[in-house]
Amino acid sequence: MPLLTDLPLEIIYHILGYVDPSDLGWIPLTCKSLYHAVSANSTLFKQVYLNHLDAPSRGPVNWEQSLKDLVRLRALSSREDVDDKKDELDFVHRAVVELLKHASTDGVSTDSMLLPQSRNADILTHIFSDESNQLAFLCRSFIYERARAEFHSRDIRYWHGPPKLEHQKSAHLHCLYGVPLLHAYPSVRRQTRQNSMYPFASSKVYDLRQYTERNKWGPFMDDGSMRIDWEKVEAIMIVLGANMSTLGIPRMKMCETYCSIPFAGTWSNSWKSPHAPSPPRGLDSLEYLDPYGITGVWLRVVCFLDYTDFFAYNFGAEAQPPPHVPRSSINVGQATRLILMQIFVTSVENPGPEDGQDLPVVHFKGISRSLDQGFDENADSDLRGTVRLTPEGEVRWTTFSIFGGVERWRSESIQVGGVGSAKGVLGHWFDKDFDPRGPAGPTAFWKISDKNRPHNAGVSSVFAELNGLGGDYESDPDAEGDDRGGGGDEVDPSTPVS
Repeated sequence: MPLLTDLPLEIIYHILGYVDPSDLGWIPLTCKSLYHAVSANSTLFKQVYLNHLDAPSRGPVNWEQSLKDLVRLRALSSREDVDDKKDELDFVHRAVVELLKHASTDGVSTDSMLLPQSRNADILTHIFSDESNQLAFLCRSFIYERARAEFHSRDIRYWHGPPKLEHQKSAHLHCLYGVPLLHAYPSVRRQTRQNSMYPFASSKVYDLRQYTERNKWGPFMDDGSMRIDWEKVEAIMIVLGANMSTLGIPRMKMCETYCSIPFAGTWSNSWKSPHAPSPPRGLDSLEYLDPYGITGVWLRVVCFLDYTDFFAYNFGAEAQPPPHVPRSSINVGQATRLILMQIFVTSVENPGPEDGQDLPVVHFKGISRSLDQGFDENADSDLRGTVRLTPEGEVRWTTFSIFGGVERWRSESIQVGGVGSAKGVLGHWFDKDFDPRGPAGPTAFWKISDKNRPHNAGVSSVFAELNGLGGDYESDPDAEGDDRGGGGDEVDPSTPVS
């Protein structure tokens, strides 16, 4: 039998193309022939990459460096001690973002929904299924440190200043992970006040001082740059996740991608329709000109406090905390509404000077209908809005809810994962005139169908989109994360739904 090194180089390269990336580093050390076969062989590194990871959907890839980063990511994530790996946050953030940047979707049907499948996402899901990795990298933002009391609450120097980079990177990783971690210590499943993240995330979401003209009242930095504040997005995700878990909403098929599956669609163009492809669109079609995939049916969730609780939280105390000190944690009940939105493109225009320049600004209109039939008329409205890029290239959604021809509520949101991500959109809703007394709160929406119906379709045609996509939702008193206090449905009927 001939030795491996006696085979033609083409066969050697083919065999080596199937080795595990971690073994590729050892092979050159075995002998001089294999050293020359592997060293500086970009074609071989590309083959190994494509045999273990997704075929990149965009951008150039440094095949060798990407494989080295994957090997390093796996190695450090296998360390058992949290303190032995938490200093690697910068590298982990870069490696995860890079893997998701080059992820590509292979749609595999599950029942009637289509969940985005990706080898890159599967690798990350395995890595972050380890709770020590969750604690080391996903639970390092300010609200987690606050919940764990990892600093002295009177240390003014700690509170002062812009968000810390390490907090932002951890929050970004958590948002890309996509499933809200509702415990300050992931390995401790008991829902105690000290371990529940819900009160601390609510403190950030419902503090009106977080809503300013400089950040457009949205999940952006408070410096006018329109850069995403990932800690705000993380807090939104946690509050919505806790409220939805209490109602059993994550069990609905149409909510899996948003609520339940790690790294489900948190990359560009991961959305795939669960229906048969639509007929080809003409080159002059507005849908054809829309790069964001706006037209279709979207499922929205909105949470809000009773306005009495909201006002008391923000203005009730005589001694208000200084601007750089967060308000106390808040653990009162919230109302949750599920809403269907059907939207369609109305116009496409070039980006303005304050927008990202790579894609156009797309305008849309539509209708919004509550799934809480006959319960909350505020959810039924007309819609209009825009989708555009921020200066740093993130996808920004602005929506207006219109009642009787008059705009009433507005939301500012970002699409986690980029253009066409299946994960969806998270942000804030508020009074369209930026009322300094509020109210305001968290919202999210994600696409469930891209079927294009007539623009004057009635309510029945919108609800028909639910057929085969899920079922009713109901309260689940045993749901994980239910440590929210009572009174969630005792709301002022004038409270808004954006």
